[in-house]
Amino acid sequence: MHPAFSVIFFTSASGAGYGLLALTGLGAAMGLLPDNAALAIGGPGLALVLITAGLLSSTFHLGHPERAWRAFSQWRSSWLSREGVLSVLTYVPAVVFAGGWIVFGIDAGVVRIAGLLAAFGALATVATTAMIYASLKPIPDWSNGFTLPVYLAFALATGAVLLNAALALTGAPQPAAGWLAIVLILIAWALKAAAWRHGDSLALPTAASATGLGAGEVRSIEWPHAGDNFVLKEMGYRVARKHAVKLRRIAQILTFALPLVLILSGVSIGQGGALSVLLALLAVCAMVPGVLAERWLFFAEARHTATLYYGYPSTRTI
Repeated sequence: MHPAFSVIFFTSASGAGYGLLALTGLGAAMGLLPDNAALAIGGPGLALVLITAGLLSSTFHLGHPERAWRAFSQWRSSWLSREGVLSVLTYVPAVVFAGGWIVFGIDAGVVRIAGLLAAFGALATVATTAMIYASLKPIPDWSNGFTLPVYLAFALATGAVLLNAALALTGAPQPAAGWLAIVLILIAWALKAAAWRHGDSLALPTAASATGLGAGEVRSIEWPHAGDNFVLKEMGYRVARKHAVKLRRIAQILTFALPLVLILSGVSIGQGGALSVLLALLAVCAMVPGVLAERWLFFAEARHTATLYYGYPSTRTI
Protein backbone atom coordinates (compact mmCIF):
# COMPACT_ATOMS: atom_id res chain seq x y z
CA MET A 1 0.00 0.00 0.00
CA HIS A 2 1.18 3.53 -0.75
CA PRO A 3 2.02 5.10 2.63
CA ALA A 4 0.23 8.44 3.06
CA PHE A 5 1.87 10.64 5.69
CA SER A 6 -1.51 11.71 7.07
CA VAL A 7 -2.35 8.10 7.95
CA ILE A 8 1.15 7.42 9.28
CA PHE A 9 0.95 10.49 11.51
CA PHE A 10 -2.58 9.63 12.61
CA THR A 11 -1.79 6.09 13.73
CA SER A 12 1.46 7.19 15.40
CA ALA A 13 0.26 10.35 17.18
CA SER A 14 -3.18 9.12 18.21
CA GLY A 15 -1.74 5.76 19.26
CA ALA A 16 0.78 7.46 21.55
CA GLY A 17 -1.90 9.81 22.85
CA TYR A 18 -4.33 7.02 23.63
CA GLY A 19 -1.56 5.00 25.26
CA LEU A 20 -0.62 7.95 27.46
CA LEU A 21 -4.28 8.59 28.32
CA ALA A 22 -4.81 4.93 29.23
CA LEU A 23 -1.78 4.79 31.51
CA THR A 24 -2.48 8.08 33.26
CA GLY A 25 -6.15 7.18 33.64
CA LEU A 26 -5.38 3.81 35.17
CA GLY A 27 -2.61 5.29 37.31
CA ALA A 28 -4.93 7.94 38.67
CA ALA A 29 -7.75 5.48 39.33
CA MET A 30 -5.39 3.21 41.26
CA GLY A 31 -3.80 6.07 43.20
CA LEU A 32 -0.35 5.51 41.70
CA LEU A 33 0.31 9.01 40.36
CA PRO A 34 1.26 12.11 42.37
CA ASP A 35 -1.19 14.99 42.72
CA ASN A 36 0.67 17.38 40.44
CA ALA A 37 -1.20 19.95 38.33
CA ALA A 38 1.74 20.15 35.91
CA LEU A 39 1.52 16.40 35.41
CA ALA A 40 -2.17 16.77 34.51
CA ILE A 41 -1.07 18.98 31.63
CA GLY A 42 1.86 16.74 30.66
CA GLY A 43 -0.24 13.58 31.03
CA PRO A 44 -3.90 13.66 29.93
CA GLY A 45 -3.45 17.18 28.56
CA LEU A 46 -0.66 16.12 26.19
CA ALA A 47 -2.61 12.97 25.35
CA LEU A 48 -5.59 15.03 24.18
CA VAL A 49 -3.32 17.19 22.03
CA LEU A 50 -1.79 14.14 20.34
CA ILE A 51 -5.16 12.46 19.87
CA THR A 52 -6.72 15.57 18.37
CA ALA A 53 -3.77 16.21 16.05
CA GLY A 54 -3.86 12.60 14.87
CA LEU A 55 -7.60 12.55 14.26
CA LEU A 56 -7.48 15.84 12.34
CA SER A 57 -4.62 14.59 10.17
CA SER A 58 -6.60 11.48 9.23
CA THR A 59 -9.18 13.64 7.46
CA PHE A 60 -6.56 14.82 4.96
CA HIS A 61 -6.52 11.35 3.43
CA LEU A 62 -10.22 11.53 2.63
CA GLY A 63 -11.39 12.48 -0.82
CA HIS A 64 -14.21 14.52 0.71
CA PRO A 65 -13.35 15.44 4.33
CA GLU A 66 -16.62 17.35 4.64
CA ARG A 67 -18.46 14.02 4.44
CA ALA A 68 -16.51 12.38 7.26
CA TRP A 69 -19.44 12.77 9.64
CA ARG A 70 -21.42 10.21 7.62
CA ALA A 71 -19.07 7.43 8.73
CA PHE A 72 -20.48 7.63 12.27
CA SER A 73 -23.79 6.16 11.12
CA GLN A 74 -22.31 2.80 10.09
CA TRP A 75 -21.11 1.68 13.53
CA ARG A 76 -23.06 -1.60 13.34
CA SER A 77 -20.92 -2.95 10.51
CA SER A 78 -17.85 -0.73 10.06
CA TRP A 79 -14.76 -0.73 12.26
CA LEU A 80 -13.93 2.71 10.87
CA SER A 81 -17.27 4.01 12.08
CA ARG A 82 -16.79 2.37 15.48
CA GLU A 83 -13.40 4.01 15.74
CA GLY A 84 -14.96 7.40 15.05
CA VAL A 85 -17.76 6.91 17.57
CA LEU A 86 -15.41 5.70 20.32
CA SER A 87 -12.89 8.46 19.67
CA VAL A 88 -15.60 11.09 20.17
CA LEU A 89 -17.09 9.37 23.22
CA THR A 90 -13.66 9.08 24.84
CA TYR A 91 -13.25 12.85 24.74
CA VAL A 92 -15.94 13.30 27.41
CA PRO A 93 -14.24 11.41 30.29
CA ALA A 94 -10.79 12.50 29.05
CA VAL A 95 -11.65 16.21 29.29
CA VAL A 96 -13.31 15.70 32.69
CA PHE A 97 -10.26 13.75 33.83
CA ALA A 98 -7.72 16.35 32.75
CA GLY A 99 -9.76 19.37 33.83
CA GLY A 100 -10.90 17.81 37.09
CA TRP A 101 -7.33 16.87 37.98
CA ILE A 102 -6.22 20.50 37.60
CA VAL A 103 -9.19 21.97 39.48
CA PHE A 104 -10.01 19.39 42.17
CA GLY A 105 -6.84 17.30 42.40
CA ILE A 106 -6.19 13.71 41.41
CA ASP A 107 -7.77 12.22 44.55
CA ALA A 108 -11.26 13.52 43.77
CA GLY A 109 -13.73 10.71 43.12
CA VAL A 110 -14.98 12.15 39.84
CA VAL A 111 -11.40 12.45 38.58
CA ARG A 112 -10.60 8.81 39.34
CA ILE A 113 -13.83 7.59 37.74
CA ALA A 114 -13.28 9.77 34.68
CA GLY A 115 -9.68 8.53 34.44
CA LEU A 116 -10.82 4.92 34.48
CA LEU A 117 -13.48 5.55 31.82
CA ALA A 118 -10.98 7.47 29.69
CA ALA A 119 -8.49 4.60 29.95
CA PHE A 120 -11.02 2.03 28.78
CA GLY A 121 -12.19 4.32 25.99
CA ALA A 122 -8.60 4.91 24.84
CA LEU A 123 -7.77 1.20 24.66
CA ALA A 124 -11.07 0.43 22.92
CA THR A 125 -10.41 3.13 20.32
CA VAL A 126 -6.93 1.76 19.58
CA ALA A 127 -8.45 -1.71 19.23
CA THR A 128 -11.00 -0.48 16.67
CA THR A 129 -8.24 1.25 14.71
CA ALA A 130 -6.32 -2.02 14.59
CA MET A 131 -9.42 -3.92 13.51
CA ILE A 132 -9.89 -1.62 10.53
CA TYR A 133 -6.75 -3.24 9.09
CA ALA A 134 -7.05 -6.69 10.67
CA SER A 135 -10.50 -7.14 9.07
CA LEU A 136 -9.20 -6.62 5.53
CA LYS A 137 -8.85 -10.21 4.32
CA PRO A 138 -7.50 -9.25 0.86
CA ILE A 139 -4.35 -7.98 2.64
CA PRO A 140 -2.72 -11.00 4.37
CA ASP A 141 -0.06 -8.80 6.00
CA TRP A 142 -2.80 -7.16 8.07
CA SER A 143 -5.46 -9.85 8.32
CA ASN A 144 -3.76 -11.93 11.02
CA GLY A 145 -3.57 -12.32 14.77
CA PHE A 146 -0.67 -9.89 15.22
CA THR A 147 -2.21 -6.61 14.07
CA LEU A 148 -4.40 -6.02 17.13
CA PRO A 149 -1.84 -6.87 19.85
CA VAL A 150 0.90 -4.92 18.03
CA TYR A 151 -1.28 -1.81 17.84
CA LEU A 152 -2.15 -2.04 21.54
CA ALA A 153 1.46 -2.76 22.52
CA PHE A 154 2.79 0.18 20.51
CA ALA A 155 0.21 2.54 22.00
CA LEU A 156 1.06 1.49 25.55
CA ALA A 157 4.83 1.47 24.96
CA THR A 158 4.89 4.94 23.41
CA GLY A 159 2.49 6.17 26.07
CA ALA A 160 4.74 4.78 28.82
CA VAL A 161 7.81 6.53 27.39
CA LEU A 162 5.86 9.80 27.28
CA LEU A 163 4.59 9.30 30.84
CA ASN A 164 8.12 8.63 32.08
CA ALA A 165 9.28 11.88 30.45
CA ALA A 166 6.30 13.82 31.82
CA LEU A 167 7.01 12.62 35.35
CA ALA A 168 10.67 13.59 35.03
CA LEU A 169 9.87 17.03 33.62
CA THR A 170 7.31 17.87 36.28
CA GLY A 171 9.68 17.01 39.11
CA ALA A 172 7.75 13.92 40.17
CA PRO A 173 9.85 11.05 38.76
CA GLN A 174 8.95 7.50 39.73
CA PRO A 175 11.17 4.43 39.18
CA ALA A 176 8.04 2.34 38.60
CA ALA A 177 7.17 4.41 35.52
CA GLY A 178 10.62 3.72 34.06
CA TRP A 179 10.36 0.00 34.68
CA LEU A 180 6.85 -0.04 33.22
CA ALA A 181 8.15 1.63 30.06
CA ILE A 182 10.97 -0.94 29.83
CA VAL A 183 8.57 -3.88 30.15
CA LEU A 184 6.13 -2.46 27.59
CA ILE A 185 8.93 -1.69 25.12
CA LEU A 186 10.16 -5.29 25.38
CA ILE A 187 6.64 -6.62 24.83
CA ALA A 188 6.09 -4.38 21.80
CA TRP A 189 9.50 -5.37 20.38
CA ALA A 190 8.78 -9.08 20.76
CA LEU A 191 5.33 -8.75 19.17
CA LYS A 192 6.60 -6.68 16.24
CA ALA A 193 9.49 -9.08 15.58
CA ALA A 194 7.03 -11.98 15.60
CA ALA A 195 4.70 -10.08 13.26
CA TRP A 196 7.55 -9.46 10.81
CA ARG A 197 8.54 -13.14 10.90
CA HIS A 198 4.95 -14.15 10.30
CA GLY A 199 4.61 -11.74 7.38
CA ASP A 200 7.83 -12.93 5.77
CA SER A 201 6.69 -16.55 5.99
CA LEU A 202 3.28 -15.94 4.44
CA ALA A 203 2.46 -17.69 1.20
CA LEU A 204 0.95 -14.79 -0.69
CA PRO A 205 -1.99 -15.36 -3.04
CA THR A 206 -1.23 -15.94 -6.68
CA ALA A 207 -3.32 -15.11 -9.71
CA ALA A 208 -4.35 -18.78 -9.84
CA SER A 209 -5.54 -18.93 -6.24
CA ALA A 210 -7.14 -15.47 -6.34
CA THR A 211 -9.23 -16.33 -9.39
CA GLY A 212 -10.00 -19.86 -8.22
CA LEU A 213 -8.69 -21.33 -11.46
CA GLY A 214 -6.56 -23.89 -9.66
CA ALA A 215 -2.96 -24.88 -10.21
CA GLY A 216 -0.86 -23.79 -13.13
CA GLU A 217 0.17 -20.45 -14.54
CA VAL A 218 -2.53 -17.83 -14.67
CA ARG A 219 -1.71 -14.39 -16.01
CA SER A 220 -3.57 -11.32 -17.20
CA ILE A 221 -3.79 -10.88 -20.94
CA GLU A 222 -4.48 -7.20 -20.42
CA TRP A 223 -5.20 -4.93 -17.47
CA PRO A 224 -8.81 -4.27 -16.45
CA HIS A 225 -8.42 -0.72 -17.79
CA ALA A 226 -5.74 1.42 -19.37
CA GLY A 227 -5.74 4.43 -17.03
CA ASP A 228 -4.45 4.90 -13.52
CA ASN A 229 -6.91 4.28 -10.70
CA PHE A 230 -7.27 4.18 -6.92
CA VAL A 231 -6.21 0.52 -6.63
CA LEU A 232 -2.89 1.09 -8.39
CA LYS A 233 -2.24 4.38 -6.60
CA GLU A 234 -2.99 3.11 -3.12
CA MET A 235 -2.29 -0.63 -3.32
CA GLY A 236 0.31 -1.01 -6.06
CA TYR A 237 3.22 0.46 -4.13
CA ARG A 238 6.35 -1.69 -3.84
CA VAL A 239 9.35 -1.09 -1.62
CA ALA A 240 12.85 -2.34 -2.45
CA ARG A 241 13.86 -5.28 -0.29
CA LYS A 242 17.16 -3.70 0.72
CA HIS A 243 15.31 -0.56 1.82
CA ALA A 244 12.78 -2.57 3.82
CA VAL A 245 15.52 -4.45 5.67
CA LYS A 246 17.38 -1.21 6.42
CA LEU A 247 14.22 0.51 7.66
CA ARG A 248 13.37 -2.44 9.89
CA ARG A 249 16.76 -2.14 11.54
CA ILE A 250 16.36 1.61 11.96
CA ALA A 251 12.87 1.14 13.39
CA GLN A 252 14.07 -1.43 15.90
CA ILE A 253 17.03 0.68 17.01
CA LEU A 254 15.07 3.92 17.40
CA THR A 255 11.76 2.51 18.64
CA PHE A 256 13.05 -0.14 21.00
CA ALA A 257 16.80 -0.42 21.58
CA LEU A 258 17.73 3.24 22.20
CA PRO A 259 14.73 4.12 24.41
CA LEU A 260 15.33 0.90 26.33
CA VAL A 261 18.98 1.79 27.03
CA LEU A 262 18.17 5.42 27.85
CA ILE A 263 15.33 4.65 30.25
CA LEU A 264 17.27 1.83 31.87
CA SER A 265 20.17 4.23 32.38
CA GLY A 266 17.82 6.75 33.96
CA VAL A 267 16.41 4.15 36.34
CA SER A 268 19.91 2.92 37.22
CA ILE A 269 21.35 6.31 38.13
CA GLY A 270 18.31 7.20 40.20
CA GLN A 271 15.34 9.38 39.49
CA GLY A 272 15.60 13.16 39.72
CA GLY A 273 18.14 15.65 38.45
CA ALA A 274 18.95 17.13 35.08
CA LEU A 275 20.53 13.93 33.73
CA SER A 276 17.42 11.91 34.50
CA VAL A 277 15.26 14.44 32.66
CA LEU A 278 17.65 14.50 29.71
CA LEU A 279 17.64 10.69 29.38
CA ALA A 280 13.83 10.58 29.53
CA LEU A 281 13.53 13.25 26.83
CA LEU A 282 16.12 11.57 24.61
CA ALA A 283 14.10 8.36 24.82
CA VAL A 284 11.07 10.24 23.45
CA CYS A 285 13.18 11.89 20.72
CA ALA A 286 14.54 8.51 19.63
CA MET A 287 11.18 6.78 19.62
CA VAL A 288 9.34 9.34 17.49
CA PRO A 289 11.20 8.71 14.18
CA GLY A 290 11.38 5.01 14.98
CA VAL A 291 7.61 4.68 15.30
CA LEU A 292 7.11 6.68 12.09
CA ALA A 293 9.50 4.32 10.26
CA GLU A 294 7.71 1.24 11.60
CA ARG A 295 4.33 2.69 10.65
CA TRP A 296 5.59 3.51 7.14
CA LEU A 297 6.70 -0.10 6.72
CA PHE A 298 3.35 -1.35 8.02
CA PHE A 299 1.65 0.27 5.03
CA ALA A 300 4.43 0.02 2.43
CA GLU A 301 4.96 -3.73 2.82
CA ALA A 302 1.26 -4.60 2.68
CA ARG A 303 0.14 -6.19 -0.58
CA HIS A 304 -3.47 -6.20 -1.74
CA THR A 305 -4.67 -9.26 -3.65
CA ALA A 306 -6.28 -6.96 -6.24
CA THR A 307 -2.85 -5.99 -7.59
CA LEU A 308 -2.50 -9.51 -9.00
CA TYR A 309 -5.08 -8.61 -11.64
CA TYR A 310 -2.77 -5.87 -12.87
CA GLY A 311 0.19 -8.17 -13.44
CA TYR A 312 1.95 -7.50 -10.12
CA PRO A 313 3.91 -10.51 -8.81
CA SER A 314 2.91 -12.02 -5.49
CA THR A 315 5.89 -10.53 -3.62
CA ARG A 316 6.03 -7.66 -1.15
CA THR A 317 9.34 -6.18 -2.26
CA ILE A 318 11.46 -5.79 -5.38
